[in-house]
Amino acid sequence: MRKRIVLKLSGEALAGDKRVGINHHKVNEIAAEIKTLFDLGNIDLSIVVGAGNIWRGRDAIESGMDRSSADYMGMLATILNALALQNSLERLGCDTRTMTSLEIPSVAEPYIRRKALSHLEKNRIVIFGGGNGIPFFTTDTTAALRSAELGSHLILMAKNGVDGVYDSNPKDNPHAKRFSQITHQEVLDKHLDVMDLTAATLCKENNIDILVFDMNVKGNIARAANDFSIGTLISNNIRKGK
Repeated sequence: MRKRIVLKLSGEALAGDKRVGINHHKVNEIAAEIKTLFDLGNIDLSIVVGAGNIWRGRDAIESGMDRSSADYMGMLATILNALALQNSLERLGCDTRTMTSLEIPSVAEPYIRRKALSHLEKNRIVIFGGGNGIPFFTTDTTAALRSAELGSHLILMAKNGVDGVYDSNPKDNPHAKRFSQITHQEVLDKHLDVMDLTAATLCKENNIDILVFDMNVKGNIARAANDFSIGTLISNNIRKGK
């Protein structure tokens, strides 16, 4: 039985040690890890990538920029990251398509649900750029929405240096507890800083599991498909006491 998985990549991770911009060596490393995941077989894989390495909309808003303008600029930045990742994957021999919610036909296909499903059925990796195409939504929400639309029941949320969900910020609290498993409702009730609440709600309502893990550990992207112990599993189907 094939697994349909959405991989949500941190944009900041594409910058590598530079922390800003696109580090092509780092992108190539990530692409190689993604290929290892894809080569496991029986996986329909799509990818949503963030933009934190190029554009931090929150900082722009705090400095006085209009929220809609800041969000649209972020959407464009995700398309740059998607194209860079596509190029690296194709050089590794992966048949890949980039689809964008903002129509830029010269560089990528517009997102059409049935076309995306057709690509997946033809064993192609699909990269989604441009977020949802409208402001006030994050790329976390894009990952949740695309998962619901395409029938995926697992989001691999690859974080940049964060190995799971904690009860408080581990950078501020050395005694912070990492959850091995937690429900969507607990994420919502406790306002845990793992994704925006819209994305968490959408995943809860559509019974989409989420694995939060550190993508900077070599081999973790491929391991995440089958080994949930490397991070925190968020699911509606967790029994109490787990």
